[in-house]
Parts: sequence; structure tokens; C-alpha cells
Amino acid sequence: MSRAIRHLMIGGLIIMTTGVSTAATASEQAAKLTVVNPTNLYDPTPHGYSTAVIVPAGARVAYISGQGGQDSTGGLSPDFAVQVKQAYANLGAALEGLGARPDQVAKLTIFVVDHDMSKLEVLTGSVKEMFGATLPAQTLVPVPKLAVDGMLFEVEAVAVID
Repeated sequence: MSRAIRHLMIGGLIIMTTGVSTAATASEQAAKLTVVNPTNLYDPTPHGYSTAVIVPAGARVAYISGQGGQDSTGGLSPDFAVQVKQAYANLGAALEGLGARPDQVAKLTIFVVDHDMSKLEVLTGSVKEMFGATLPAQTLVPVPKLAVDGMLFEVEAVAVID
């Protein structure tokens, strides 16, 4: 076993044994993602994400391509909040197509054109609306432009499929 893999496994075990604040039975953990928000780190949950998420052993993982704010006709609103809402609706449709639910999403990566702090309220509200208390790990990447002119927001996801 390579040194890097050994370190990742040890790190994962440390996180699993020190960072999880609630206990669950083996069968519950096998069926669910484990959200980890260590108490010695900043609490990210008010901002709509978790520090880390552990995927159950043997789970199938689905990678969902970036979903933008296009409606079913390909139209884009010029309004950032409208695009964010539509992008999360599109993500919900992609999850449904996989037979998955929002609580099976382990990780989100979001891309925001011309990001500034005023956009965080929209982003936080949208992610909390979709994911409730089971907040995935998340990374926000500010970008100058996305694939389609007028596109202001894109969200991609990694989900665990039962």
C-alpha cells in the first residue's frame, strides 16, 4: 500500500473517530452520509455547507455535471437569484433522474461569475432550502465567465446512490 493511501486512510479514521458528534448503528451509517463538522473548526452550517462528508464503504458514487440556470427551453434570466433557483431545480431533476435525493449529495462545487459578498445570502438560502439540515461539503469558485454567455451560476454535485 502506498504511503499516500495509508495517510488518507489514517486521516479518514481519525476524522471518523474524533469528529463525529453523534453515534449511529452500523446499518444506519451504511445507508447514510456522515457529516463531520469538527468543533475545533469554524462552524460552516450557518452558511449552508459542512466541513466534510464521509461516504459509506461500498457506496456507488454519481458525478453530476454542472447545472446552470437555464430553463427547459435553454433560456437564462439576467437575474442572479433566478438563475441560482433554476440551477438548484435542475440539480434536483438530475438527482431524481438518478433515483437519488438531496440528502445523498456529499459534495457541491459552485461557480459564481463576478462573485461578491452580496451573493452569499442568495447562495446560502438556496442551498439550505434544497438540503435542509443535511448540508453537503461545498466549495465556491469565483470565475470571470462560464460556458454560456449570460450564465452567472453553475453547481455540480457528487452524490451517493443507494
